[in-house]
Amino acid sequence: MLALVARTDPTPSSRVPLPEGTLPVAIGLLIAGLCSFAFFRVGTVALGTEEAFKPVVSMWFATFALAPGFFLPLEQEVGRALSARRALGQGGRPVVVKVAMLGSILALIVSIALVAAGPWLAADYFEGSWVMVIALVLSIIAYAPAHLARGICSGNGRFNSYAVVLGADGVIRILLVVALATVSIAGVGWFGLAVAIAPLFGVCAVLMRGRLRTEPGPPATWREVTPNLGWLLLGSVMAAGLVNAGPIATSLLANDNEEGLVTRFGFGVILARIPLFLFQAVQAALLPRLSRLAASGEMHEFREGFRRLMVVVAGVGVIGVSGAWLLGPFAVRIMYDAELSKRTLTVLALGSACYMLGLAIAQAVIALQGHALVALGWTVGMVSFALATWLISGSVFFRIELGLLVGSAAAMVMFALALRHRLALGATPDPASVMEAITDRPLEA
Repeated sequence: MLALVARTDPTPSSRVPLPEGTLPVAIGLLIAGLCSFAFFRVGTVALGTEEAFKPVVSMWFATFALAPGFFLPLEQEVGRALSARRALGQGGRPVVVKVAMLGSILALIVSIALVAAGPWLAADYFEGSWVMVIALVLSIIAYAPAHLARGICSGNGRFNSYAVVLGADGVIRILLVVALATVSIAGVGWFGLAVAIAPLFGVCAVLMRGRLRTEPGPPATWREVTPNLGWLLLGSVMAAGLVNAGPIATSLLANDNEEGLVTRFGFGVILARIPLFLFQAVQAALLPRLSRLAASGEMHEFREGFRRLMVVVAGVGVIGVSGAWLLGPFAVRIMYDAELSKRTLTVLALGSACYMLGLAIAQAVIALQGHALVALGWTVGMVSFALATWLISGSVFFRIELGLLVGSAAAMVMFALALRHRLALGATPDPASVMEAITDRPLEA
């Protein structure tokens, strides 16, 4: 797909080595990622033990399974619609109003569902803490405007502001946690609230600078803002659920005397994600430029660009798995003062590599207007994870790490078959589908 950019843009900008916005978005992701690693370390030290930090870990992964799952499609659709209007010289305010209304309804539905499940969540998932249930609900309410703000920024080509929203989330989160640790506040609920409210600071920062301003324009119909929302929503919920399923399942399956396992498994998942996390750095930044170029793209260029992309992704995956095998236990020990086996870290890294390859192929399928096939693929992956974890015998770690590998590999195979099917049918990319593909990023920092 990068080759598609380089060979079809007739303007001198096609010779620019990095696509528009790549650098600020990559910096924002890097800052958010580094703050995530620090958050786990500081939080564990502040609360004293891995067992005490377990409810925060459980809340962290639940948040990033639900928030991107439900709100990433809104970010994708508002970015696509605004970019299309910008190309036509039309204001996008009606689009933002429509999507904001939809996001509010979605946040309300998810929040009500969480409150209804509150007694079970508090008793069995959060070690009896209702404050953590409240924090989880607040995180859903906070991430809805954060994703909307990111969609507005990407759709208008304001990538510096996009990076601020992205990076400020991680920076504010770690600053809040450091402040709690400094004043010796050891209540686990406060750390959950720090996760919940952090995204609002970046939104407020860009809002006050006027970077979320949109111009009046023609009325927006629901069809303009939701042409593929149903399939994107299903796929996004399943994809975000799969990438965060390991620690959530560990929290549910671990015995009462194994609470520290959840935190340690979370350490392993965070480290195994590093290649996948870096892979996302250019996704949103490519949105406007590729959407303008896709209309004039040729399938030969698409195939060649995709092959090159897959070689790069596979290479990153090999490096990640090799690093986990050679340095994984040492890295966990140095960063988190914890012990994880070489097997666990290597299998987690292999699962992340399969997930990363699957995500890259899924983006190509979406670009070829195969939204339903992508939703099916992620659903198969999630179901495969659940079945494998249920059927495999052994320790909690062994069952879940193999379940993640099976689920990610199953999704990857489904996407490969779907891509072959779309190409056999002669499907071609269009600007709208390419935009949705490039912003398909179910992993949050």
